[in-house]
Amino acid sequence: MSPRDAGGDASSGTLGHYSRNAEGFRQGTWEHDVSQNIGALLDALSMRPGPAGNGPFSILDFGCGPGRDLLTLSRLGHEAVGLDGTEAFVRMAREASGCEVLHQDFVRLDLPAQRFDGVFANASLFHVPSADLPRVLRQLHAALKEDGILFSSNPRGEDVEGWSGERYGVWHSLEGWQRYLAAAGFIELRHYYRPDGLPREQQPWLASVWRKS
Repeated sequence: MSPRDAGGDASSGTLGHYSRNAEGFRQGTWEHDVSQNIGALLDALSMRPGPAGNGPFSILDFGCGPGRDLLTLSRLGHEAVGLDGTEAFVRMAREASGCEVLHQDFVRLDLPAQRFDGVFANASLFHVPSADLPRVLRQLHAALKEDGILFSSNPRGEDVEGWSGERYGVWHSLEGWQRYLAAAGFIELRHYYRPDGLPREQQPWLASVWRKS
């Protein structure tokens, strides 16, 4: 199957996997430490000039899963809104955080214009097939306020995509990811690799922070 044809099948197949494994995924990931990533988003938001840099912030947790990071952002005093395509995750996230959680497929978004100061896309955008990614990034761009911030973290690779078991993914290189984000109207602020403190070959995740231009 070509990337051009992957959108619907990739989405339904990936969502089916998460639906069947929702509780196991919650238990297996709930204690993961992504404070470095949350800090990167909040630091960038706070450094914006003028009143835009004053919190609390309105943040979309894009691909919030069972609600771990949504809960953290809410406890930090921010207006956190979740979004996930897996119905079981939406239910879990609402129960765990008490926050608004949108039930939307990543490739069928319906987001309000200029609603959010920041988007936190931690281990989520890599599920969007490359054929759909430019449109999805433009939709996230439109949902951000002026000088809004997008954080993303993706498994890195050599710009290849396809199925990994029951889940569809794209393994972006830094250069490939930079081209997509620049074309969607974002300016890069910084990037780094995770987990922190390890040799590059042991850092499978590429994290990056972007400002809406």
